[in-house]
Amino acid sequence: MEEIKAQATRLPLSQLRHCRDLYEGVSKAASFSKDADQVLRELLRKACSGDTSPYDEKGLPRMVLALETADAFAHFIDADTNILLAILLCDFNREVITLDEIEKIFGSDVASMLRSLEEVARFSAKKNIQNQDNFRGLMLSLADDIRVIIIMIVRDLVLMRSINNHPDTEWVSNMAFEANVLYAQLAHRLGLYKIKGELEDLSLKYTNREIYKQIAHKLNETKRSRDAYVEKFIAPVKKKLEDAGLSFSIKGRTKSISSIWAKMRKQKVDLDRIYDLFAIRVIIDTPPEKEKSDCWLAYSILTDMYTPNPSRMRDWISIPKSNGYESLHATVMGPESKWVEVQFRTKRMDLVAEKGLAAHWRYKGVKSDSTDQWMNNIRDILEAGQDDPMQLMKDIRMDIYTKEVYAFTPKGDLFKLPAGATVLDFAFYIHSNVGAHCTGGIVNGRHRKISHVIQSGDTVEILTSASQSPKPDWMNIVVSSKSRNKIRQKLHEQLQARADLGKEELMRRAKNRKIEIDESTMMKLIKKEGYKYVNEFFADIADGKIDAGKFINSYQVATAPEDHAERITAEDFELIRDNQESDSGEVLTIGEKSIKGLSYKFAKCCNPIYGDKVFGFISSDGMVKIHKTDCPNAANIRGRYPYRLIRVEWSGKGGSELPVQLRIVGQDDIGIVANITSIISKETKASLRNIKVDSDDGLFHGYLTLGISDNAVLSSIIKKIKTVKGVKEVTRI
Repeated sequence: MEEIKAQATRLPLSQLRHCRDLYEGVSKAASFSKDADQVLRELLRKACSGDTSPYDEKGLPRMVLALETADAFAHFIDADTNILLAILLCDFNREVITLDEIEKIFGSDVASMLRSLEEVARFSAKKNIQNQDNFRGLMLSLADDIRVIIIMIVRDLVLMRSINNHPDTEWVSNMAFEANVLYAQLAHRLGLYKIKGELEDLSLKYTNREIYKQIAHKLNETKRSRDAYVEKFIAPVKKKLEDAGLSFSIKGRTKSISSIWAKMRKQKVDLDRIYDLFAIRVIIDTPPEKEKSDCWLAYSILTDMYTPNPSRMRDWISIPKSNGYESLHATVMGPESKWVEVQFRTKRMDLVAEKGLAAHWRYKGVKSDSTDQWMNNIRDILEAGQDDPMQLMKDIRMDIYTKEVYAFTPKGDLFKLPAGATVLDFAFYIHSNVGAHCTGGIVNGRHRKISHVIQSGDTVEILTSASQSPKPDWMNIVVSSKSRNKIRQKLHEQLQARADLGKEELMRRAKNRKIEIDESTMMKLIKKEGYKYVNEFFADIADGKIDAGKFINSYQVATAPEDHAERITAEDFELIRDNQESDSGEVLTIGEKSIKGLSYKFAKCCNPIYGDKVFGFISSDGMVKIHKTDCPNAANIRGRYPYRLIRVEWSGKGGSELPVQLRIVGQDDIGIVANITSIISKETKASLRNIKVDSDDGLFHGYLTLGISDNAVLSSIIKKIKTVKGVKEVTRI
């Protein structure tokens, strides 16, 4: 590329030289035509020396990132001319060159990819993948062209490499989340394992830098001894393989930092206790007809020398992964009683493992039928309405090598389904409502059950009934992700409808008995009944599995005062003094009398603290129980036992900490727990005594028990927690 004068641009000279070197490498790899090369050089010159800033809104150099993305794509995937052109042209201002001009100069295929990339950018720019609408929009726009998915994966890798120590830590955290949840998972599905590992490592680095540095430092410290061990392990294996007449190469690799950290958490051990930190790869040079036999020969030689772990054996040669990955994995006990993972594959298999699906496709703008089918499957899954991004990713299947069957409707419409598809699958492929009401089918003129497996060439007529509805066991009948998601969606809708009826019945019964139900107390009782999800409880009421009246009785017992003794009035009650004076700083008074040192305790149903409005209730065991005036049980106590109420007030100053429970609801985001606990740890008049965290459908539910000296401190803490990103609700229980 022509030298660009530093004074004509805001880019430093070092970056200009970097851009020049990158472009020369990309241009050489892609073999751009003379005309295309000339246009690109001129556009790059304008981009680096024009009137507009060469930096984006986050201060990152646009063209440097574009050139690095093209270079990385050529290195990791393929030097496809059209794809590299689309990458380089994507970040140009459309005032400099329009899409129509690009289509005229570079062709419709490049312009089509650019339109898809710009559609992706519309959603990705929101930088809020936790928002379900944004996530689904992003994924749907990605699903138009498999090449765009791979471009975005590589682009995200380059971005992640560029944001180390970026001052906008919140943005970096969002980018790390997006890289881990979306792009690393897509890279895994596409067989791009190197990119997947690096994305996960960088995500860990930006979200838990301390752990990342500890593991990286430890790996650097042990590199020499690890290399020596690999050499010691390989030497005898190499000799045996050579004696068997195999042509091969051997190389070792250390596992990624993120995978090591995941293993440490799973096994709950330190790095020193993780033995399989590296894997050894044996790549065999053999003709196609001998691939399987030579891999198994090498495997048998290794397992004769070292004791294998049968539970860790992985055979992806007999049945390759859905993304085409083929390899034979063995884990054996090596010298010094260390587990070592060894992978056997041929040169062809290694190419697939290194380049993923790119090893099968030539990226010439023509998508294969199997690729189109996979794209359609993604779209079906996304449009099924799942709410959890992680569940969406799990449901995306890369079944492009699975055999398909072709079946016809009576009108002659052709449907392509995965092998093993049933009549019920066929019904859902026609329409979700047809599937939901399917009772069976007529296959080639004969009545068949919904579980009947369809064969290629079958003519299938679906039978339906208005009274039919999806059943949970249907999940075991269908084989496609599309059908499973449709069934799951319908079952959820049914459960919600029954739950609404059940809740309505419970509340009506309570109202008839003039009982006011406290939501938080009811939720606790439901959990005690063994229900994880409240909708299932209400649905069981609607189905008659739970008697609403009996549950209300249980609610009354749980919320009623503990005593059932003879009638004693407050005037007749004599306070009982303890032998020891309390060291507490709290002082409670009844009328003119101080009850400091007397037998009293704070009710666990409301956990009052200094400054709360309170009243006393005289228990039959001689104890004054202190309740908040807005205690969930207050109305019941006042209504049933007015003669045992006694005036109680705070006097003096609060001193010791009393327990308070908070319920926090928010988005299940990275670092939300750490941010909340950090706020509490900075409070001198409060302490964190217990924390329980649950996650459900992307929502974070936290239950905190705090030691609080007075309600002014509590109010301050609640206000601060509400400012934490992702927190939606904070309530005192």
